[in-house]
Amino acid sequence: MIDLHTHCLFSDGELVPAEHLRRVEVLGYEAIAITDHADSSNLDLIIPRIVKVAEDLNRFSQTRLLPGIELTHVPPGLIAPLAAEARALGALVVVCHGETVVEPVAPGTNRAALVADIDILAHPGMISESDVLLAAEKGIFLELSGRKGHSLTNGHVARLALANGAKIAINADAHSPDDFMTKERARLVGLGAGLTAAQYDKVRHDMQSFVAGI
Repeated sequence: MIDLHTHCLFSDGELVPAEHLRRVEVLGYEAIAITDHADSSNLDLIIPRIVKVAEDLNRFSQTRLLPGIELTHVPPGLIAPLAAEARALGALVVVCHGETVVEPVAPGTNRAALVADIDILAHPGMISESDVLLAAEKGIFLELSGRKGHSLTNGHVARLALANGAKIAINADAHSPDDFMTKERARLVGLGAGLTAAQYDKVRHDMQSFVAGI
């Protein structure tokens, strides 16, 4: 198991990073990214702390902790500069909070994220086919979400991603211990969105390859 979108108490999650990592280690995870919510007010506070704790904990855990960030409700014009700042601060996984249908995300967020230096467009809602094509061109993952509400458009995202060759990531968007997915739950999210078993296996392989490359 790999999950590239989770939250600890540096934003609205419940756990300190050590417990966060230990709980998924017990579940057999290969890697997990902590990607707390950020904008220009807290980016420079969160990322260095996750980088430091990852250095500490990775010496002792079988699960690799990846320092990341989720740019959340950031005005589209700020996404690219904040993504660049996140990289400079040491974020290995840059997620952008996409145009989910259950929150008032600014129109144009999906496109602004896809032209920036990000890795994952989270819960992109009713994303357009032109934006899916851009994601495919840039190798940016489109997320199928295990989180209620955000998951409402998983089928739409999966259908367009598969039709246009865009990469898919399946993430829990976990905020609490009960949110962490088992292998069986992650597979259900994928198959429930319309993936075949073979397509689901490719998603897992693509996520493993991404982690191996960072």
